[in-house]
Amino acid sequence: MFKTAAAMFVATATLAASSAFAQAKPEDAIAYRQGAFKIIGWNFGPMAGMVQGRIPYDKEGFAKRAANVAAVAAMPFEGFGPGTDTGAPTKAKAEVWSKSADFKAKADKMVEETTKLAAIARTGNLDDIKKQFGATGATCKACHDDYRNK
Repeated sequence: MFKTAAAMFVATATLAASSAFAQAKPEDAIAYRQGAFKIIGWNFGPMAGMVQGRIPYDKEGFAKRAANVAAVAAMPFEGFGPGTDTGAPTKAKAEVWSKSADFKAKADKMVEETTKLAAIARTGNLDDIKKQFGATGATCKACHDDYRNK
């Protein structure tokens, strides 16, 4: 009985959350995705400095930042729903919506690579970290090149 009640609670909470999001104003969705991208950038910048040797490598600090990015990586893409191409200033190109399957594939690849980066960061092996950081950064660049106005 507990499992049934728990399953019903999860289903109800999921439905309520998706309904609430579906009713979000476009400007709120845009602010949400921009906020998530800012969190990613906040954490990605110091990691870039470490792999490039501009700032000292800190195993724990790098691993924490990589985990933060992995935890947030999927979040911004919730904010690209229908109608969120307008309503607030945005750098998103129209192709986000007209080529949504490719955009989603690139978003999914970024999420996959950030997850790998977080796992490799925990090992502390800087050579492996640099390689995976490059792969992760390439997924960001691919999306920026195709779907973000300068």
